[in-house]
Amino acid sequence: MDLSKYQESFLTYLQEQDFNREPFNLYAPVDYILQLGGKRLRPILTLIACDIFSQEYIKALPAAIAVETFHNFTLVHDDIMDEAPLRRGQKTVHEKWDTNTGILSGDAMLILAYQYFENYEPVVFQKLAKLFSKTALEVCDGQQLDVDFETRNNVSINEYIKMISLKTSVLVGAALKMGAIVAEAEEEQANYLYDFGLNLGIAFQLQDDYLDTFGNPETFGKQIGGDIIENKKTYLYLKALEVAKKEDQEKLVFFYSKKLKDNSAKITEVTSIFKQNDIPKLTQDLIKHYTEKSFEFLTVLNISENAKKSLQEFGENLMFRKV
Repeated sequence: MDLSKYQESFLTYLQEQDFNREPFNLYAPVDYILQLGGKRLRPILTLIACDIFSQEYIKALPAAIAVETFHNFTLVHDDIMDEAPLRRGQKTVHEKWDTNTGILSGDAMLILAYQYFENYEPVVFQKLAKLFSKTALEVCDGQQLDVDFETRNNVSINEYIKMISLKTSVLVGAALKMGAIVAEAEEEQANYLYDFGLNLGIAFQLQDDYLDTFGNPETFGKQIGGDIIENKKTYLYLKALEVAKKEDQEKLVFFYSKKLKDNSAKITEVTSIFKQNDIPKLTQDLIKHYTEKSFEFLTVLNISENAKKSLQEFGENLMFRKV
């Protein structure tokens, strides 16, 4: 499984898309966000899945770019809601243009994503569109829960896992399943691959949460401490509330009830509390748990042992990533 092959093919296909059209201020932000880079995790998973079941990954390129376009649409709107200044180390769309442009260009990206499914025959198109619609709505459900949690003081860890499952991991699962659909794999096999991706996606988001506080700002590409600034009830915060002594609990609740102009002291204090309560290790342990849970679904896939090994290595690399 040559990941560079998938990435090069996807990037070539992406470059062939023509967003140089009128009105310029609608499509320029689309081109901007899609060209910013990123891990390209989801489209590569779509190509991998198609290759595993058909050895013809090229035919999954339209589905792959649909997934990537939708994912970036969610980022544009997410950044607006979070008032985030940076995305992948560069200005967010609403900062480079303005909020109204970000909203409208994001809307256009959602529609563009659907259009890529028109490259497939009706039966495949219907399956892709049905999965995509279900996933897109689940992502919105997850985003709303994320917003709701900011003003709630009784969020449980189970609720948080459900939220990130909807907001993040369903799209990872769907990316894999779309590749299997394009390859016309058996539905049961496509569903096993989806479950592999679902659990891997939870691990991926937990790692993202970890890096948001403990990552390297030069490699992470986003503002370190952004979740703390926005009072996001991540696993790090919820686990700290569960295991910390009363004094630390009260400090956390106090800091997460405020939005400050200068957040440097808040980030320092909260990060210190996390470290004192062994939160980095506890988070890494949970990341490992969901990564290993995802690997259980590889055992029931009717694919080569080499393909299973490659998927496992892919998951392990995500678990130890720094970006």
